[in-house]
Parts: sequence; C-alpha cells; structure tokens
Amino acid sequence: MSEAQNASKNPSAKEQPSKPVSKGAVYFQAVRAFSFPASLIPCLLGAMLALLHGGDTAWYLMPFIAISLLFLHAGSNVISDVDDYRHGVDAKGTLGGSRVLPEGLLSSKEMFRFGMILFGLAVLFGLPIILDRGMMILWLGIIGIVGGFFYTGRPIGYKYIALGDIFIFLLYGPAIVTGTLYALTGVFSLSAALISIPLGLLVTGILQANNLRDIINDRKANIKTLATVFGEGFAKGEYVFLIVGAYFTVILLVVFNVLSVWSLLVFLSLPIALKNMNMIKGVKIEDTGKIAMLDAMTAQLTLMFGVLLSISIIITKLIG
Repeated sequence: MSEAQNASKNPSAKEQPSKPVSKGAVYFQAVRAFSFPASLIPCLLGAMLALLHGGDTAWYLMPFIAISLLFLHAGSNVISDVDDYRHGVDAKGTLGGSRVLPEGLLSSKEMFRFGMILFGLAVLFGLPIILDRGMMILWLGIIGIVGGFFYTGRPIGYKYIALGDIFIFLLYGPAIVTGTLYALTGVFSLSAALISIPLGLLVTGILQANNLRDIINDRKANIKTLATVFGEGFAKGEYVFLIVGAYFTVILLVVFNVLSVWSLLVFLSLPIALKNMNMIKGVKIEDTGKIAMLDAMTAQLTLMFGVLLSISIIITKLIG
C-alpha cells in the first residue's frame, strides 16, 4: 500500500497544517522576554538602595523608570537580532536570538522598525523622569539608547569587536543601579556603584553563556567575541569567573561594611549557580546544543540573586 493510500485510510497519518502564529505572539517572541531580569533586577536593586537612602524619594517615578528600561532592553534585543541576522550570526540551524528572522516570521525591515518603536517608547516613558530630574537623566537615557543600539548597530557594533562583555557589565550593572537611585533621589552614590558589581557580573554571564554556545557560528561569521578570540577553555573559565565573582564580591562588600551581613542571603541561590557551572563541564563547542538554555538559566539565577539581595536590603532597613 502506498503512503498516499495509507494516509487516505488513516486521516491521523496526514500531516497536520501548522497553526498560524499571531503577529502579537511573533513580536513577543522577538523581544526575548526571558532576558528582562537583566535590566529589571538592577532597577529593583537601585530602588531598594533608594529605600535605604531615606529622605525625599520620588517613588511616583518608579513605574516610568521600570517601563522605560523594559522598552530600552526590548529594543536592544530586537536591533541585535536584526544585525546578527544580517551578519549571518543567526541563521537556520543556529541557536541564538529570538529565531524570528531565521524562521521568516518577520522581515528585517519589519524587525528594525519594531526595534525603533520600542526605543521611541523608552524615550516617551522617560520624559516624566527627565522633566523631574533634569538634564542628567537625559544624558543617562542617551547613553542607554546609544549603548543598546550600537551593541550590534553600525558603524560601531562593539559586540563584534570583543567589547560586549565590558559594556554589558557597565550598562546593566553600575549604569542601571546608580541611574535608578539618582532618578528616585537625585543622589549619585559610589556605594551603589560597588553594590551593583555582582549583578553586572551575572548579567555579563548571560552574554557569556550566549558567546560560549555560539563560538562556531560566530567564527564562521567572522565575529570577534572574547570566546572566539581566546577559545573554548577561556570562555568556560570566564563564565565560572563571572558567577563565582558575583558571590565573592558580596562577601567583600560585607567585610568592608558596604553591605550588611544580611546580604549573604544571596547564597540561597548558590545551588542554581552550581548547576549552571556544572552544565558546561565536558561540553564541546561542536555539541553546544547541550547548553542551549544556559543563557535563560543564567537569567533565572540573576533574578533569584537580585531578589535575595534586594530582600536583604529591606531587612537591613527594617532591623538594621
């Protein structure tokens, strides 16, 4: 009996047409929401430090800060996908990005337009903060948008010249934490910059998880990251350094009285960190599908670590 005859006798054997995906679902896929803890958790930490600061705090600005950051992060993700697709980094058979462009769900032009709309919304929600706090917030916003766009955007594309790690650390660590604190209180704080270091390291770990997984494809596309330049062993070592460094930095901050002993609550997230670090053992770059979800798992670690650190600050505020 032929396949056609068998299929006609057994309707369940026929290939079912794929269910059409709504545009809303495609756009949601494009923003890669799993990565949002990388911006929202440093924002939360900045808010908790404002709580410790006391005095006049413009809490009514907090929703605008969080939403503006969310749109800024989403826009950066979308523009990054456009440039990675155009450079051949994201293609059929690769694991990076949202997969919207390689799967043909949107055109590059539609995706780029969407990214610019998201940046525009970030500016719109940032206007009340600028009007309240003045030009310093405007400059911080410009730095955020320029940093997000030129992560992969021409003519800079600092991701492609092995500068992604340092810029992501600065933007998603000190910049967001101290910027949030300033927006709420009008005060810049060196202590806030120091306290932001562990989160900056973890967010850089999310990037490093991507770079470790994508070494082969990045080399084919002639993209330079620290992972492609120094190799697989270095990439694994850097990932471990970033994760361990986050916990070690908290210990140092407690020792030097920058954070209270309650901050050691972050060690409750250590089992997740150990699981992530163990995942890369024995993985070869030819078989990095085994760590395909390491970036999302590192984002989850960042979320738990940041929430625990924020809770410790609340406890410090309540009981000292």
